Amino acid sequence: MSLKILKDYVVITIGIILVAVAVEYFFAPNNIAAGGVTGIAIVINYYISFLSTGVLVFIMNIILFIIAFIFLGSNFGGKTIYASFGLSIIMAFMEKFMHPVAITNDLIIATLFGTITSAIGMALVFNANGSTGGTDIIAKILNKFIHTDIGKSLLVVDFLVTLAAGATFGVNVGFYALLSVIINGLAIDEFIEGFRTCKAITIVSEKHDGIANFIMEELGRGCTYVKGVGVYSKRDIYIIYTVLGRTEFIKLKNYMKQLDPKAFITVSDVHEVLGEGFTQIIDM
Repeated sequence: MSLKILKDYVVITIGIILVAVAVEYFFAPNNIAAGGVTGIAIVINYYISFLSTGVLVFIMNIILFIIAFIFLGSNFGGKTIYASFGLSIIMAFMEKFMHPVAITNDLIIATLFGTITSAIGMALVFNANGSTGGTDIIAKILNKFIHTDIGKSLLVVDFLVTLAAGATFGVNVGFYALLSVIINGLAIDEFIEGFRTCKAITIVSEKHDGIANFIMEELGRGCTYVKGVGVYSKRDIYIIYTVLGRTEFIKLKNYMKQLDPKAFITVSDVHEVLGEGFTQIIDM
């Protein structure tokens, strides 16, 4: 197993632990069925209390993977299987040995903090090219046979889960579950963008060779020279273009203060970078 794959599985593990914490300490004790398989499990647990939410998630994932194999083929990877069953195992472990109780009984606080915790966990899983399976599988089946967008299919499935929560636990709790679904979808995108954000940098400096060498040798990143002409000076100039992580940019900025404090630098955020040194296109 390569170091990158090992790192991905470590990240996925941290992600599903956060999702499990959100479910066991915020959602389940307050009957907030915030969509997905875990939301379905919370509703079913109300009627079949002798089966814990962790066990119910495990059972439903097995059923969904069988259905996926029949209707979709084996197009779900090892990371998705690991995340799906890992989540249910961690939840079952918490329920048996840690006996989780609600951190707060305030539904607003439970909804907000549970959703944020879950969204961070899900973003970590997605960022490692994984998925927790579950209702994603239902959405893919609807996409295949009804030709609806996967995003819309997920929204429909989650809406039905929150509808069931409202019917089971009351309208107020149902609305909190729906609010969690909406916030969760927005928050996951924001967190993923935050993980992938880099800095696109252009530099105009007479000491361009020293800067380029620092970027390549000290930071281990590539850079490109773009030939230009100064409008005022009419002189040929070299413009350096590079993309760096945030910590790498701080190192470059500190270096520039010493080498050429008069350099002209522009910086902009880029939300996804594909290619050598970053996420490979083949991995997406």
